[in-house]
Amino acid sequence: MVLIAIILGCVLGAIIGINAPMISYTYSSYLAIAVIAALDTVFGGIASVVNKKFDIKIFITGFFGNAILAILLTMLGEKLNVDIYLAAIVVFVWRMFINLAIIRRYYVEKWSNKFSKKDAPNNAEKATDNEGKLDKSE
Repeated sequence: MVLIAIILGCVLGAIIGINAPMISYTYSSYLAIAVIAALDTVFGGIASVVNKKFDIKIFITGFFGNAILAILLTMLGEKLNVDIYLAAIVVFVWRMFINLAIIRRYYVEKWSNKFSKKDAPNNAEKATDNEGKLDKSE
């Protein structure tokens, strides 16, 4: 079910992206920070699924809350003539890397455990075979 939603969202996003008009330079910083905030939330959601702590309410409110906060910071920075949105980008990207590390560690451990369980019977057979043979150096 989740896989169907992901595929449907990607196809819908691609269709909208192809048919959408070009974003002007004035609004490009708003869109960039909103996309980075949304990606941070997506990586956080995947990390929480891996940790078995996923809650859809937290995900949705985080998705929109992060995007809105990032856009408001960008607006405030434009009013003050200071690039405050750069601080938001640094924080969101830092969190994305942390969440990516959690996801990567989970799948590497899962992959390692899969192969260690697969090799365990083979190692046990080799150990019993070697017990019956004498070492020629003795």
